[in-house]
Amino acid sequence: MNFLELAASRHSVRDYKPDPIPKESLDKILEAGRVAPSAQNRQPWRYIVLTEPEQIKALVKHTGLVGLSNFFIKSAPCVIVACADTKKNLRVNGQDYYLVDTAISFQQMILCAWEMGIGSCWMAAFSEKILAKYLALPKTWRIVAISAFGYPKDEKSMWGKVVSSFAGSTKRQPIEEMVTYYDKGN
Repeated sequence: MNFLELAASRHSVRDYKPDPIPKESLDKILEAGRVAPSAQNRQPWRYIVLTEPEQIKALVKHTGLVGLSNFFIKSAPCVIVACADTKKNLRVNGQDYYLVDTAISFQQMILCAWEMGIGSCWMAAFSEKILAKYLALPKTWRIVAISAFGYPKDEKSMWGKVVSSFAGSTKRQPIEEMVTYYDKGN
């Protein structure tokens, strides 16, 4: 599979087999994030990895009211909380790059996982304040995203089907709606 096929086939997985992710595979996923590019090579990303079922179930309870929609992560064999250390930020043109840098790093991890047949689901529905307090994060850290990781079940649950349908996960804009070729002469 080439890269474009890999990227196009990746989708949010909300139903996981209980099989643990082998340490070698998890190490590769984390390495993919480590080698990501960042503004002035500041590397602001920080990752909290949970692989114990009881820790994951406890985490779900500390995602706040909005985070309860992500209850499906309790069955995933691995959850990674993507954080950014704001002390490593580069601010350019009024934009903080710690968010961009961490998102790039996390996406590399998600694509690396998918290449190995490990699904994920990037989540933004959580209370950062509640979760940061629960995890006892340093004051300079921001939570950018959470993702469950695991081998996809063969069949989607009813919840997985409903959420995927609601999210419109398979709908993609035509390239003509998002690309403009600049022509200074016109």
